[in-house]
Amino acid sequence: MNCSSPDIALYVGTYTSGESEGIYKFQFNTETGELSQLQLVGKTENPSFLSYSPDRNYIYAVNETEKGSVSAFKMDDNGKLSLLNTVNSNGAHPCHIAINTTGNRAVVSNYTGGTVSLYSIQSNGHLDEAYKVFNHNAPDSISHAHSAQFYKDKLYVSDLGRNGVYNYQLSENQEDYNLITPSIVSMTENAGPRHFSLTNDGRFAYIINEYANTVTSAKKNGNHFEPLENVSTLKDGFNGESYCADIHLSKDERFLYGSNRGENTIVVFKRDNISGKLEKIQNMDVHGNWPRNFSLDPSGNFLLVANQKSNNISVFKIDSNSGKLSFLHSVDLPSPVCLLF
Repeated sequence: MNCSSPDIALYVGTYTSGESEGIYKFQFNTETGELSQLQLVGKTENPSFLSYSPDRNYIYAVNETEKGSVSAFKMDDNGKLSLLNTVNSNGAHPCHIAINTTGNRAVVSNYTGGTVSLYSIQSNGHLDEAYKVFNHNAPDSISHAHSAQFYKDKLYVSDLGRNGVYNYQLSENQEDYNLITPSIVSMTENAGPRHFSLTNDGRFAYIINEYANTVTSAKKNGNHFEPLENVSTLKDGFNGESYCADIHLSKDERFLYGSNRGENTIVVFKRDNISGKLEKIQNMDVHGNWPRNFSLDPSGNFLLVANQKSNNISVFKIDSNSGKLSFLHSVDLPSPVCLLF
């Protein structure tokens, strides 16, 4: 008999300019979708993006400030976080952090600074100072590095300011990354690529564009990606101001989800697994204001949205057949901006 609890931890990064004090933790029920047992687990400034180590013994958080820093935390037995150390992000307003699959390297994107910093992670979870800083700023364009992901021996970096997604290749000595191509795919003018999702096999990329309110779909061809299409994330006929934020594939990769800040919806696309093309099937009201980061729970049955300006987290049930969302409930929390399962 399986006596394991359906409750799992959900960690929430926030902005701390108001009532929030740092990183919070809920218990999330993977059977009912209920959020409970809210507690403050780590006091830190503006932890606007969080990432686990692969063994889930450590959590890493950016501190999105003008000075810019990155903090490493150890997971205590009670679920609280103990600060290990804090290092310089080497750029203003770090907004994203990712850890590689072996857990020995981190990459941080500095939005205002326009830099991307690489870090070694010690076996005890501590961060070393950055060993490499890529400056994406150019004489004729200002960088706004927004997110990065490790994929096997590559590092992809989305730069909203430079309007491209960069491809770095790990060197033969496994210690350095070198730029292969400025943008893996040609973007429409002033699209503003913010976040992106790759299929598990790395053959398809889906880039959500903050300014254009579109998803750019692309198929891998050598070191580049061939563009497939640009699809609007907004409802037909919507004329208001809106800015895309986050993007995630479902576990089976049959559906793609994106957040619209302004229209205040989650857009749902049905994905053709062979061609990679998308069909928009729903724009679901987030029951809040300014949906920033969102997350699918490990069961794949629920989608949770961090509504930054309305100070709440909305929970949706996912229909496993259609991929569509139905609203369940909402809980209050000051300035939630990142959800980590």
